[in-house]
Amino acid sequence: MGILEINHESLQLIIHSHIFLYGNCISEEVRFNIEEEINTLWNEPRALVWYNKEPYLLLVDVKVFLFKNLKPEDILSNTNPRNNYIRIEATAKGNISYVDGVCSNTGYFLLENLYKGSTTAAHEYGHLLGLEHPHDLDIRGKGRPGIMYPRGTLVDAIYQYDPAAKPGEKGGTMYPIHRRVLQHDVDLLQLQAYFKGGGRVIGKASNKYHEVELKEN
Repeated sequence: MGILEINHESLQLIIHSHIFLYGNCISEEVRFNIEEEINTLWNEPRALVWYNKEPYLLLVDVKVFLFKNLKPEDILSNTNPRNNYIRIEATAKGNISYVDGVCSNTGYFLLENLYKGSTTAAHEYGHLLGLEHPHDLDIRGKGRPGIMYPRGTLVDAIYQYDPAAKPGEKGGTMYPIHRRVLQHDVDLLQLQAYFKGGGRVIGKASNKYHEVELKEN
């Protein structure tokens, strides 16, 4: 979730979000990496949103905090649309990171997915803002994958885990470090609708507290 600020004088759109991390594997390093990754990747394309024939520059302002003693009621009682809550753990069912649906504000990240440059946090932030996985997961010949392509996507060899692997075989799918936020990803947010509707809240409050999940055998 986030709040959209519109500045007609500077022709800027700013999405403000707060992400609170809780769980047994939170640390300053994890906090810093998540904050840096989301802000860097989402601001990298200097994406434009057109309204009334004027280009507005999109800026994403995400602040990440450690919430060491978070209680379920802290999430359940939340009414601030800027706030998102993510549990960080070393184990997870399905061995994956996820958020609680498109346009939500809660989720569960697997620590091993959060290595520097993984793009996991930036990908999941896209879900929090309302973006889904693309339907076509074979984008060979179409260049660099956008941020919302999931693991398993077929890509040009240079974007695979192993450039020498055959497509679809071990090492022959997208290596997530190659994902980037593209203008097309921003277009899919349809931010123009917020001008017309007068709304400022992006996403919806799922407000779900997560317990620790054990890895499935």
